[in-house]
Amino acid sequence: MTTTYDPHDPVYLVESDLREEMVRVYDICHGCRLCFKYCTAFPTLFEYIDSFPSQDAAEMTPEQQDQVVEECFNCKLCYVNCPYTPGQGHEWNLDFPRLMLRAEAILVAKERKLSRERITTEAVARTDLNGKLGTRLSGVANKLISKPGSLPRRVMSKTAGIASQRILPLFARERFSTWFRKRTPSLGRERQDTVAVFPTCLVEYNQPAIGHDLVKVYEHNGVECELPEGMQCCGAPWLHSGEIDKFVEQGRSNIAALAPHARRGQKIVVPQPTCSYVLKKDYVDYIGGPDAEAVAAATRDSSEYLIELRKGDDTELADDFDGDVPEQVTYHVPCHLRAQEIGLKSRDLMKAAGIKARLVQECSAIDGMWGYKEENYQRSKKVAAKMARGVGQAIKATGVEVVVGDCHLANGSIAEETGVIPMHPLQLVARAYGLPPEPGDRPGFVVGESTDTGD
Repeated sequence: MTTTYDPHDPVYLVESDLREEMVRVYDICHGCRLCFKYCTAFPTLFEYIDSFPSQDAAEMTPEQQDQVVEECFNCKLCYVNCPYTPGQGHEWNLDFPRLMLRAEAILVAKERKLSRERITTEAVARTDLNGKLGTRLSGVANKLISKPGSLPRRVMSKTAGIASQRILPLFARERFSTWFRKRTPSLGRERQDTVAVFPTCLVEYNQPAIGHDLVKVYEHNGVECELPEGMQCCGAPWLHSGEIDKFVEQGRSNIAALAPHARRGQKIVVPQPTCSYVLKKDYVDYIGGPDAEAVAAATRDSSEYLIELRKGDDTELADDFDGDVPEQVTYHVPCHLRAQEIGLKSRDLMKAAGIKARLVQECSAIDGMWGYKEENYQRSKKVAAKMARGVGQAIKATGVEVVVGDCHLANGSIAEETGVIPMHPLQLVARAYGLPPEPGDRPGFVVGESTDTGD
C-alpha cells in the first residue's frame, strides 16, 4: 500500500495498491464521520461498513468502493472539514478528493468506464469546441437547450447522457474575447497595475457579462487588463473524469500562455472558482515545473485580487460607490472557493461597497459534468436542496430578491432550485460604482416556461 497523491508516482495507476489505500482511508473516514453532511458518498460509505459485523472497511467489495467514487463530485469541502489532510500536517496524510481523482484515473486507464459515461465526458468536456459552435449558432443552440424536459433535451439525454431536466448555461451571441479586442480601454484613474485575465470557458462562451464587468471594475480602479493568446478551458472536466492525459494537454497550453505574464510580475485573475483552483493547485500536481509554479503563485480569484489592491501599501480600491444597489443581498459561497482557504473575499468586496451579504454555504452539487449527468441528477438535487432552503431563507430574511454567487455553474443550480437568477459579485460591484452593463448583456439562464433566449 502506498499513500500517494502524486500522479507521477510509479504506483499511482496500480489498482491493487489503490484498493489497499482505499481501505485505509475508508476506515479512517468511517471512524470520524465529520463529512457525513456534504454529499451522498460518505453516507453510502458508512452504510456499507456499518452493515459488516466487523465494522471493517476491508470487507467492502471493489464494486462498493467504486460506488463511493461514483457518488463523490469532488466538491473539496473535505479540505475545509477534515483534520487529517496533508495541509494539517497530520501523520495520516488523508486527502479524500485526490484519492477519488486517483480512482477515477485508474478506472479510465483500465477501461472500466461505461460507454455511456465516456460518451457524456466526450460530449461535455470539450468546452471550447462546444462554445465555439454554440456562440456561432447561439439562436438555434439556445432554443434547443433552454427548455428542460423538451424533446431536444430528451434526445440529448438519450444520446449524450446530459440530464434532460437540468437548466443549462446559454450561449452568448458574442464571445468575451471578441468584445475585449474590439473595446477601447479606459482607465478611471492613474494606472496602478496590469493583470492578465483568464476568463474561463464559462465567461468566454456563456456569460461574457461577467468578464465585461470585471474589466470595467478593474479599469475603474486603474488596473489595465490583458488577455493572453492561446488560452483554453482549464481542463477541469477532463481531470474530474479521470482523463489525466487530456487534462495535462490543455493545462500545458494554458501554462505556456500564462507563464510569461506571471514572470513579468503580473497577477492572473480568474472569475470562476473551479478554474482558479485548477491553476493554483492542480497544474502544479499534474504538470509541475517552474512555469506551473509561477502561474500558481500569480493566480488570484477576481475578488481576491481587488481586496489585495485595497490592502496594498502603494495601491487602493476606489471608494466612489455611488450606484444604486440594495443594502443587503444573499451571497452563495462556492465550494471550490472555500477550498482555496483565502477567506470570503467577495463578501469583503461587497462590504467595502456598503453591501451587507447574508451567507449561504451549502453545496450546489454540480461540479461541472457530475451534476449534468442524467444518472446523477436526483443525487445532485438531493444535495442541492439544502442550498435552496438556505437561499430561500436568506431572501426572506433580507427582504431582497438579489442573489450573488461567484460560480456560474452553481448559479445555474440556484436558478433551477429557486427561480432566482444570481449575478456575479463583480457585476454587483460594477453597479455599485455606477458602471452600466454592456448593451445586450442578459442573464445566463432561462427559468420557468420561457423560451425567450434574447436572440
